[in-house]
Amino acid sequence: MIDQALGVLTQLVSYPTVSTDSNLDLIDYAADLLGKARARIVTTTDQEGVKANLYATIGPDLPGGVVLSGHTDVVPVAGQDWTVEPFRASKDAGRIWGRGTTDMKGFIACVLAMAPTFSAVDLERPIHVALTYDEEEGCRGAKVLLDELSRNGPLPSIALVGEPTELGVVVAHKGCYEYTTEVIGLEQHASMGAGGAGAIFAAARFIGMLEALAAELAERAPEDSPFDPSGATINVGRIAGGVARNITAASAVFDWEVRPVAAGEAEFVRDHVDRFVADVLLPDMRRQFEKADIRTTGVGAVGGFRLDRESPAASLASRLTGSGRHSVVSFGTEAGLFQNLGISTVVCGPGSLEQAHKPDEYIEISQLEGCLMMLHRLIDEVT
Repeated sequence: MIDQALGVLTQLVSYPTVSTDSNLDLIDYAADLLGKARARIVTTTDQEGVKANLYATIGPDLPGGVVLSGHTDVVPVAGQDWTVEPFRASKDAGRIWGRGTTDMKGFIACVLAMAPTFSAVDLERPIHVALTYDEEEGCRGAKVLLDELSRNGPLPSIALVGEPTELGVVVAHKGCYEYTTEVIGLEQHASMGAGGAGAIFAAARFIGMLEALAAELAERAPEDSPFDPSGATINVGRIAGGVARNITAASAVFDWEVRPVAAGEAEFVRDHVDRFVADVLLPDMRRQFEKADIRTTGVGAVGGFRLDRESPAASLASRLTGSGRHSVVSFGTEAGLFQNLGISTVVCGPGSLEQAHKPDEYIEISQLEGCLMMLHRLIDEVT
């Protein structure tokens, strides 16, 4: 079975499904494999029709069962120092190299390789396969897929999200709320100054406010928080602006995020930001330049995956992996979206997060073998 999985993974890696690009070729390939395994397939698309989700069902047409879920998009390779071809899987030293091998085409390859085996047995409960687009961009695809599923059903009972956990059982994670802020300021000769209306100076004040807010959230971390860091975090990950050192900046744009722990923290941050802009920062800018503006746009919003160590999904994953240890993580997944529909959910998949999003991404073949063993054990749970 490992040879089949490696063959599928090689094909999956060859599709450059960066979040900015289409994933339709990969979805067509997966649909062909699942169709040959007699799966019933439903697809949903984005508004432009250039990206698609796939939801397939193997086994009886009944409510319940287990859905094996993975996202098809990968992060960009541009600007990274790769020593192997990122979209051509290569094998060396017990590893498979290539973009997405760990995050998370390795899991998808194992699921697709197992589809004929699932189809060949007499399942009492269905096994579903969910493949989504744009997980790396606010879980946009999963929201579309789950909206369709909630309206037309039937809903699975358990979701296993195969993000890279080294086959550990993850039972909770923080949420993630992503924003882009654009500051419009006064552009003129630097010798004239811009007062408080220079876009970069204004952006710096905004970011300084975020830094202070991050420190406040850290102080407010729940004493019983299972996470590390224990409290909510704020990060500014990218900034750009201005054209030259002797011109005051007409614009600045920066991307930032909030990863809350407790309910209401994301709303607290956004409310604080909006009041600071409306009451302090923008009035200061407009005293110098009446056309100054600050616009913050939500890019993605994913709620947290709530802790439930005794859930049916966590118990199932423990049986499948043979591990009674449960953990929590700070990175985000689509798990909370399944959980919000009342589907018992767990995160468990092959590969290490240490390899995700990096140049020369790889997955250990032993991890794929472990995943295949886990999926073989699933058959005993649904027959």
